[in-house]
Amino acid sequence: MCLAIPAQVKSIEGVEADVEIGGVGRRVSLMLTPEAAVGDFVLIHTGYAISVIDEQDARETLRLLEEISQ
Repeated sequence: MCLAIPAQVKSIEGVEADVEIGGVGRRVSLMLTPEAAVGDFVLIHTGYAISVIDEQDARETLRLLEEISQ
């Protein structure tokens, strides 16, 4: 089973983006999601943004992941 984590796009440079996941920054590829824009939430898997998702869904998923970690 694979797990993709929601992250918010903070900046874009070419086909790479700086994203934030729970206050932690990462650099990911946008090769699979060229439509992603600054401010969007994307699902991250193995360093790639694999889809753009709704903000409400992203925040709920992050909340559930935080709850599980408790």
